[in-house]
Amino acid sequence: MNDTLLDKYARLIVKTGINIQQDQTLVIISPIECAHFTRLIARTAYEEGARDVVISWRDELFSHIRFLHAPEAVFEEYPQWQKEFYLTHVRQGAAFLTIAANDPELMQDVEPQRMVKAQKAGNTALQEYRERLMSGKNSWSVVSIPTRSWARKVFPDLSEDEAVEKMWGLIFKTVRVDAADPVSAWQIHKQNLKKRMDFLNSSNLRFLHFKNSLGTDLKIELPENHLWLGGSDYTPEGVEFMANMPTEEVFTLPKKSGVNGKVISSMPLNYNGKLIERFSLTFKDGRIVDFAAEKGFEALKSIIETDEGSHYLGEVALVPYDSPISNENILFFNTLFDENASCHLAIGKAYPVCIKNGENLAREELEKLEVNDSLVHEDFMIGTKDLEISGITAAGTEIRVFKHGNFAI
Repeated sequence: MNDTLLDKYARLIVKTGINIQQDQTLVIISPIECAHFTRLIARTAYEEGARDVVISWRDELFSHIRFLHAPEAVFEEYPQWQKEFYLTHVRQGAAFLTIAANDPELMQDVEPQRMVKAQKAGNTALQEYRERLMSGKNSWSVVSIPTRSWARKVFPDLSEDEAVEKMWGLIFKTVRVDAADPVSAWQIHKQNLKKRMDFLNSSNLRFLHFKNSLGTDLKIELPENHLWLGGSDYTPEGVEFMANMPTEEVFTLPKKSGVNGKVISSMPLNYNGKLIERFSLTFKDGRIVDFAAEKGFEALKSIIETDEGSHYLGEVALVPYDSPISNENILFFNTLFDENASCHLAIGKAYPVCIKNGENLAREELEKLEVNDSLVHEDFMIGTKDLEISGITAAGTEIRVFKHGNFAI
């Protein structure tokens, strides 16, 4: 792999993604298979002024062994030392970088309930950590690099080396590392996202109506004082960061009780190593009242039945069909990329920053404003080439938001 491009990518992540500050600690959550690149990021972070870099390694092959053979009771527990690790660093103002790269089908032979229990225990123990990130209290970012198992899944007709090489090229392209000056390229991209965000915020929409030929016919009410966000976010200290790289979306939150109709997925969802394909959700007064899936029904059920909040939506995101990732016409089996190729919704927790002053409100205050809360936040894709979205403003005016899968604004 081209060392110059790798260095540019690492620097882009450190300077634009997490925007490391002088004497700040960086926490990296990384698969072992990504160790070479993780060390490059660490070195770059030190060069850019980080006080320290702490790495939390993930070994999905060991996780697979553990899920198959450990007593089920262990998955209802979360180690206290791990809890203290995250809470200590998040309270001290650390920046957090996650490298999302895993085998999409590794966990196919694992009993879903085991993984559900482990995820629920982890999300419960780390609730404060998750809330701080989702409220923008700490800078954070999610990025990716190829792993061999992931590349083989995406490009099954290529040799392993060819698949990895092609995946590198796609990632460099989608995160604009192939530009002469990636940091400047991202400044332009952020400005373009801001134009869409500003238009949606100035429109003061109360409803969005989604329709396409798959059978999606969904009406989403937006709460008063909702905010559309996109591109970068800011910590309370004014530090700008990119939560996702790549990113093509502008997003907000739905009113918890304001979703009605049916939505059909447009792409498979990889959840805990299990693929959920061709699924639908039916809503009444915000709540999921029926669901179906041609493949992965039990995994879908486990998401929805995590807790009360997982029966509701927490995000609505708009991504044009004619966008850089979508135009590659590749299913990545990785939500970081697939969600930025398609309009999507999220089951579960809403981002408090998507409502005015939400990052400073207590959970009870957010609940009164119908901001959904849950232990999960799971994006799934609904965008298609023929997706139509109409909006109704607070004044009752109808405007066309999407036409033929793309922004009409």
